Amino acid sequence: MSDLARLLESVVESERDVSPRPLSVSQLRAVVALDRHDGVNLRQLAEQLGSTPPLVSRLCDRLEAVGFLERLPSARSRRELTLRLSDRGRAYLQDLRARRRDRLEALLTKMSPGGRAALAAGLKEYRALAAAAGDPPDLHH
Repeated sequence: MSDLARLLESVVESERDVSPRPLSVSQLRAVVALDRHDGVNLRQLAEQLGSTPPLVSRLCDRLEAVGFLERLPSARSRRELTLRLSDRGRAYLQDLRARRRDRLEALLTKMSPGGRAALAAGLKEYRALAAAAGDPPDLHH
């Protein structure tokens, strides 16, 4: 089991090289969360990230500085801001996903047909287990 975990970790780690302008893990998690939940406020984003509003506010400052995030007035409250990915942030994420997909497809072509079938079966089992635990993985991106 630990060998499999190390193997998966090495695949994920190699994905950092695919990013044209690498973000920190926290920044990337925030970008993905904003892509999935457009127009949240700071408190909601902090909850999604399992963090605190002050830490997420600083994270948003950095994302805004690189042009990936927009803070807009909220339609619900004058005291709140709505957080949205900018066009640049969306383009970055789309490019990153395409690069990762290309890299994974290249890796999969090197596997035997039996190995690909076993991997597919394992991923289906993982999804079923995660769904049964109430935590369905988001594998559609």
